[in-house]
Amino acid sequence: PAPARRGRRRGRLAAWLFVFPALLLLGALVVYPVLFSIGRSFFDASGTQFVGGDNYTEMFRDPATLKAIRNTAIWVVVAPTLLTGLGLILAVLVEKVRWATAFKLLLFMPMAVSFLAAGIIFRLAYDEDPDKGVLNAAVVSVHDAFKDASTYPTARGRAGLLTQDRDGSYRTTASAGGSVALPMVGVLPKDLPADASPARAAAERKAAPGELRGVVYLDFTPGGGGRQGKVDAGESGLPGMKVEAVRDGRTVASATTAADGSFRFAGLRDGSYTVKLPAANFAPPYQGVSWLGPALVTPAIIGAYLWIWTGFAMVLIGAGLSALPRDALEAARMDGANEWQIFRRITVPLLAPVLTVVFVTLVINVLKVFDLVYVIAPGPVQEDATVLATQMWLVSFGGGNDQGLGSALGVLLLLLVIPAMVFNVRRFRNSQR
Repeated sequence: PAPARRGRRRGRLAAWLFVFPALLLLGALVVYPVLFSIGRSFFDASGTQFVGGDNYTEMFRDPATLKAIRNTAIWVVVAPTLLTGLGLILAVLVEKVRWATAFKLLLFMPMAVSFLAAGIIFRLAYDEDPDKGVLNAAVVSVHDAFKDASTYPTARGRAGLLTQDRDGSYRTTASAGGSVALPMVGVLPKDLPADASPARAAAERKAAPGELRGVVYLDFTPGGGGRQGKVDAGESGLPGMKVEAVRDGRTVASATTAADGSFRFAGLRDGSYTVKLPAANFAPPYQGVSWLGPALVTPAIIGAYLWIWTGFAMVLIGAGLSALPRDALEAARMDGANEWQIFRRITVPLLAPVLTVVFVTLVINVLKVFDLVYVIAPGPVQEDATVLATQMWLVSFGGGNDQGLGSALGVLLLLLVIPAMVFNVRRFRNSQR
């Protein structure tokens, strides 16, 4: 009937009136920019000359863009895989924790932190200076717990009195039954160990037959004065120095200096010896790992990404885990299956649809990652860490000023994201059915 048709038309008109503002915004904020970028990708940097597919061919010839594509591939393979695996493991383990809700909240909290703030946090955490970067502070602490650090990294032998070898060690010669003094410079008095004592008395001791005595001291008299190469009153010994006696290219004795810098080799045969201060005495302190160097910058940024998104993956997978049929799990336990067998043969297969959705969602997110890479990677290694999103920005606005090539990169990024989006949409529709 005519009244019914008029009612349906009015209903459709009302629906379109309600939908129109959303469609207008969608067109202005999504459709128009996409179409404009596609069109802009066929023009040169100035936007006035049509160049056809030149931007797309240039895109695959540019070494920086190829590196961005390689890094993006690493992100797509590594980050979603690790996140999905971590989320699955944590979701299963959290079920067995008494304070499960608090634990989930703790892991999900990084999602409330913006990528910019997270980037600044991890930029500081990855700082190479152990006094600033918490990761290197931990690494240096563990390293120094198992390997003693050099006490005198700035020390050097007095020129003309000690000979420096290529490996950084210092040497002089002495004979059994004699004494030798090894003058050092380059150590500030305030940097001396607390137990360091004056070396004058040690330098005056006489050696017995078959014995070689010596003293390693700081050849500097506080307040000025003193003689170079002579142990003057007030000059301090350097405790903890390793000293070796070498003969015919072989170390025959070794000692460590006492508080007054003295050392003693006993039981030596008559003859001349090389008294050597090994290079380990002067090795610079261990400074940790160069987290933001060219080799580790991409894994380091992926680590920051994992910190943010692990809670997201855990919560989604946990929701799927709570919906699993418990009778299947209990039946498997009744049949004698252990927890690992239940996890591998029942839990994971039943969670496969959820795991797939989480993985694909993370792939879409990873393809668009920009903030973390731009903030964490220092300027000198920015090119080593760049991904497609950052490369698109750098080419267009970060100094390249070539919006044509930048638009081509944007189109490439869109083409990579669309298949994953289509797959996710189909998954959602199938789950609703």
